[in-house]
Amino acid sequence: MKVKTLSRKAEDFTREKPTDLQPVARSTKPSLHPFEKAREYARALNAVKLDKHFSKPFLASLEGHVDGVCAMAKCTATLNVLATGGCDGELIQWRLSQREPSWRVRAHRGFCRGVAYSPDGRALLSCGDDKVVKLWAPAESRDVRTTYLSAHTVVDIDAHWDGELFATAGTELQIWDLARAKPTHSFAWGSGSFTRLRFNPVERSVVLGLSSDRGITLHDLRAGSALRKITTQTRANACAWNPMEAFNFVLASEDHNLYSFDMRKPDRALMVHEDHVAPVLDVDFSPTGTEFASGSYDRSVRLWGSQDGRSRQCYHTRRMQRIFCVRVSADASFVLTGSDDTNVRIWKAKPNAKLGALVPREKAKLQYSEALVERHKQLPEVRRIARKQHVPKAILKAKRAKEVMKKAAQRKDDHRRAHSKPGSVVRKSVREARIWQVEQ
Repeated sequence: MKVKTLSRKAEDFTREKPTDLQPVARSTKPSLHPFEKAREYARALNAVKLDKHFSKPFLASLEGHVDGVCAMAKCTATLNVLATGGCDGELIQWRLSQREPSWRVRAHRGFCRGVAYSPDGRALLSCGDDKVVKLWAPAESRDVRTTYLSAHTVVDIDAHWDGELFATAGTELQIWDLARAKPTHSFAWGSGSFTRLRFNPVERSVVLGLSSDRGITLHDLRAGSALRKITTQTRANACAWNPMEAFNFVLASEDHNLYSFDMRKPDRALMVHEDHVAPVLDVDFSPTGTEFASGSYDRSVRLWGSQDGRSRQCYHTRRMQRIFCVRVSADASFVLTGSDDTNVRIWKAKPNAKLGALVPREKAKLQYSEALVERHKQLPEVRRIARKQHVPKAILKAKRAKEVMKKAAQRKDDHRRAHSKPGSVVRKSVREARIWQVEQ
C-alpha cells in the first residue's frame, strides 16, 4: 500500500491538475510523422480563426466629462493615472484601476487645449484658450500651484524629460523654466503659428513643432535656433517621436494618411500608412517603438506596426464620435482614447488578450498558437483571415470612393505622360510627392 501511495504522489507531481492525462514520451522521428506539416497548417488555421473569434478589444468607458475630450496625457511614472482636458475647460485625473475620477477642477475658461505630466508624475501642466498655463499638484490639493501668463493663446504644451522645462505652442514656440514667469526662448519660422509640439524622449534638446502653414520644424535647445523646416502638401495635425529610435517620428496628416520620417533625411518619407478615410487627428507611439495608435475624424482608432503601410486593427463603436486624442499606456497593453461624445474609452492593445493570471499551460498554449500563426502568416488562407477587419458601413463606402478617385488620378497621370514630351512629366513616388520644400 505504501508503494502505491508514493507512485500516486509522483504522478500528481508531474501533472498540473488531477484531471490531466499522464505525459507520454513521444518520438520525433520524421518517418513516424508523415503528416506533420498538414497538422501544423490546420492548427495555424484554427489558431488564427480563434484569435478573430475571441477578439473583444473594448474594456470600459470613463464617464465624467460633460463636453468633448480634446486633450489627454499619460503619466509615465504610474500606470494607474491618466489626465484629460475637456472642451469646457475642465481637467480630470482618472484612477484607471477603479475607472473613476480621483481629482477634478475647472482649470480654464474655454477649451483646455493641452495637458502634460512632469517625468516624476507629481506635477501636471495645463493650457487653454485663456492664455494661461497652470501648474497643478493633484496629489496635494485642488488649488493651482503656479500660473504662467502668455501673450498669445496657447494651443499645446509638453513637459521636458528632465523636469525643469516645458514648451508651449502658439504664435511662437516658447520654452519656459518652471522657476521663471516669462519664457526663456522663443522660436518662429515663417508666418504660421504653431499647433503641436513634442520633445524628443531620447535627444532631449530637440523639439518638433507643427505649424499652420503646413510646416514641420525641428529646433535645438542647445544652439537656441531652428535646424530645418519641412513644408508638406497638406497640414499635419499631430506628431509623435519613436521612443526607441531618436531620429524617427510619425505625422498625422490632413490627407487621411500618416507619414514616418527620419529627421536626418527629411526629403523623403520612410513609410506612408494608408487606411483612414478622414483626417487623422492624433497619434501616439507605444513604449516599445514597434507600434503606434492613431485616432481619426472618421470615428475609428487604428493600430499600426511602425514598418507597416496598413493597419493591423481597427477599433470602433456605434456611439463613438470623432477621436480627438489617443494614448498608448506605458506598459503597451492598453489604448486610451478621448472623443467628441464626452467619453474616455479603454481598449486592449491586443484584442484577444486575456486579462488576469495565466497558468503555465495557458501561457504555453498561447505562445505555441502565436508561433504557428507567425510561421504560416504568408499562406493565402491564414493571411486572408488575419487581415480581415470589420469596419462600419460608412468607412467601407468612403474607402471604396477613395479607391475610385485614386485610380482616376493614376489614369489621368498615365494619359498626361503618354501625350507629353518624353521626360517632361516626372513621376514621383508617394513618399516624395507630399514633400513640398526642405529649408535648412
